Amino acid sequence: MSNTASSTYVCLFFACCLCYSEALPAKLNPEAVSDRPVIGILTQIVSDEEMKPFGRTYIPSSYVKFIESGGSRVMAIRLTLKTTEYEKIFSNINGLLLIGGAADLETSDFARVAKIFYRLALMANDAGDYFPIWGTCMGMQLLTVLVAGEDLLERTSAENIAMPLDLTPEASSSRMFEGFPDNLMKALTYEPLTGNFHNYGVAVKTFQENEKLQSFFSLLSTNVAENGVRFVSTIEGKTHPFYGVQWHPEVNRFQWNIRLNFPHSAHAVHLSSLLAEFFVNEGRRSLHHFDNPEEEASSLIYNNTPVYAGNFTAYEQLYFF
Repeated sequence: MSNTASSTYVCLFFACCLCYSEALPAKLNPEAVSDRPVIGILTQIVSDEEMKPFGRTYIPSSYVKFIESGGSRVMAIRLTLKTTEYEKIFSNINGLLLIGGAADLETSDFARVAKIFYRLALMANDAGDYFPIWGTCMGMQLLTVLVAGEDLLERTSAENIAMPLDLTPEASSSRMFEGFPDNLMKALTYEPLTGNFHNYGVAVKTFQENEKLQSFFSLLSTNVAENGVRFVSTIEGKTHPFYGVQWHPEVNRFQWNIRLNFPHSAHAVHLSSLLAEFFVNEGRRSLHHFDNPEEEASSLIYNNTPVYAGNFTAYEQLYFF
C-alpha cells in the first residue's frame, strides 16, 4: 500500500515496530489456573469532537462486557504512564485486549504502549510465564505491525458488512476454534456471523510473502474486501498465545445500533460467547496477580461509570478516562 506520513487507520466507524522475535515454544504449565483473572484493556485516544468533553481516552463498554461475560474482571490501562508502571501492571493482569478504533499504528500512544506490553509478553511466554494478547480489528492490525516490524496494511474496505468466514485448513486444529461445536463451525462458513467495520487490513498475499508473519501466526480465516482484495480475518500465534480478528465478536451481543450490521442471530451470539470464554480461559493460565486485594479493587473498571453515548455515537455506552 502507499503510506502517507499522516496515515491513520480507521478500523471502525466507532472512532469514525518492533523487531521480530523468534517464536520459541514456551515451557508452559498446563495445570496452572487463576480463578480470579483480570484482563487489561488498552484505552483509545478520543478523536470524535462530540466525545472530547468527556475525557481524553475511552473504552467502549461492549469490549468490557465481552471480557466480563467470559468470566474476568477488567482493568483499563491509560496511555500516559511510565514504562515501569506498565511493567507493574503487566505483573498484575492475566491478559491484554487491544481494541478497535483509529490510531497510527507506529507513532501513536496506543501503538507505543501496546509495543511495551508486546515485548513483555514475548519475553514472559518464552520463559514459561503464560500471558495472552487479543487484538480486535485495529488491535489485530497492530499485532501484525509489531510482529513484522513494519506496516504492511493496504486498502481492504469492508465497512458495515457482516460476513461468513472463509476458514483455512488450519482452523480445524486451532486453539481458538477447538471447543466449537460442529454446527457452529459449519455456520461460520455460510452465515454472516462476523461484523466488519474497517478500511485497511493485511492482504493474504502480503501475509504469505512475509516470513515474519508466516512463521509467527497461523492463518485461520480470510475474507474478500469490497475492492476484491482477499484479506486476513483471523490469526493465532503458532507458539505464543496471541490472537487476532479483523472482525468484531463483541458487537454480536453488546451493540444494537439499528443502522449498523451487527449480527444478532443465535449462532452469532454463540460465536461471541465462546470466543469471550476462550480468551478469558487463556488468561486463567496466567498466574499474574495484584499484591493485595485493596490494590486489585482500586484498579478495576468497576470504579468508573460508563456514559450513555447512544445519542451521539455508534456505541450505547463508553468509559472515559
